[in-house]
Amino acid sequence: MLVSVSWLKKYVRVPVDTKTLAHDLTMAGLNVEHVERRGLSIDHVVVGKVLEKAVHPNADRLSWCRVQVGPDDVRDIVCGAANVAAGQYVPVALPGAELPNGLTIKRSKIRGVTSDGMICSETELGIGDDASGIIVLEGSTKSGFRQAKCWVERKKPSKSK
Repeated sequence: MLVSVSWLKKYVRVPVDTKTLAHDLTMAGLNVEHVERRGLSIDHVVVGKVLEKAVHPNADRLSWCRVQVGPDDVRDIVCGAANVAAGQYVPVALPGAELPNGLTIKRSKIRGVTSDGMICSETELGIGDDASGIIVLEGSTKSGFRQAKCWVERKKPSKSK
């Protein structure tokens, strides 16, 4: 049987996150085989502008980036993608974001450097299969924009005449 969490919330109070709810239901004897997320509804994912990029001091294949994620919000983020560059607009998962693959983003130290978020690829956001690098947003946008539509639209094929 498939049960929507939003449907369940119409009938009972659910004071825990979906992962905890699945565990609690299983412990109560209602086996939850898996949790499936539908659509792109990711809180704490915003557009960021890469202000600076430098080689990570303790790892050749990582970059240290300064990323503006809001008008007065600049964060240090460690990135492993080869295609990241200063001046790009990119999707950034901030601490607290739970990605479609179940990964929860936390502020952490990566090889001795604090990373306050993650610059995302298509696979990390669950909108495509390209894991070769981060998504670089084309067109005009601004830092801190929280609407997933701006990177979903990037995936639409252009109409040819």
